[in-house]
Amino acid sequence: MTTTTSGTATAPGTASTTTGPVADSRALALAHYAARGVLEHVLARHGITFQQQITLRAAVTAEAPRTPDDLVTDVQGSLKADPADIRVTVDELLAARLLVVDGAHLRPTDAGRELTAAVGAETAPVSARVWGGIPAADLAAAGRVLALVTERANAELAALSA
Repeated sequence: MTTTTSGTATAPGTASTTTGPVADSRALALAHYAARGVLEHVLARHGITFQQQITLRAAVTAEAPRTPDDLVTDVQGSLKADPADIRVTVDELLAARLLVVDGAHLRPTDAGRELTAAVGAETAPVSARVWGGIPAADLAAAGRVLALVTERANAELAALSA
């Protein structure tokens, strides 16, 4: 291995095509936590947690009303959180009247929809500044890489959980 002036390692006889850091688990985690920190700052002003927002958003954006079990499964697939913890979160959202039970299903209330919209409106300008100016080709490449990393990590998690 040789190291380029940018600090990236390349195999002998190959040229580095990057001038910046190589994406890896640490870079992904740093980006995630930086973005999550911004979101959590906004959420704190509204008195809700990250997990509550993810759960509420899943209910608000669902094409059809979800049963409690379906909502827990959806959120667990996204957050990899303990289903028991997600059920507590659903109960918190019900107690806050952001979700309501409608027969066998959960529905977001008007307050839940308004909260989701308010959080989206507050984070939109920040997201525009964070993502703005990144070339479309770079975003497409990053999207492909992140989808592949997600697929592989989900497969590893499934194997560990089996």
